[in-house]
Amino acid sequence: QLVESGGGLVQPGGSLRLSCVASEFNLDHYSIGWLRQTPGAERDWISCIASDDGSTRYLDSVKGRFTISRDKTKRTVYLHMTSLKPEDTAVYYCAARGVVSTYCPQGLYEYEDAWGQGTQVTVSS
Repeated sequence: QLVESGGGLVQPGGSLRLSCVASEFNLDHYSIGWLRQTPGAERDWISCIASDDGSTRYLDSVKGRFTISRDKTKRTVYLHMTSLKPEDTAVYYCAARGVVSTYCPQGLYEYEDAWGQGTQVTVSS
């Protein structure tokens, strides 16, 4: 239902842009979040974009480095990641929550409606 792409291997300090295609979802009615997971750990929320007005939220550790955006006509949400660090290495997932709001969910268990399969991001020299 959600399809991520854009992951890969990048050197520290590099950039990547992840895409999340939500072809079945009207982004005016669904907030989209990005979460990431490292082996043995729970998925952590890192960013989201609200359905109603496109307002955004970020985890403090990625604020200023990551930018979430959306193209409603393409039903695609992007996560542009810059100044990447080895600790950003993880599988990145996008997820959807059906809600019309200026608030976007910031917790793992709030994303009830759909998940992508994940895309691996590895930051290493």
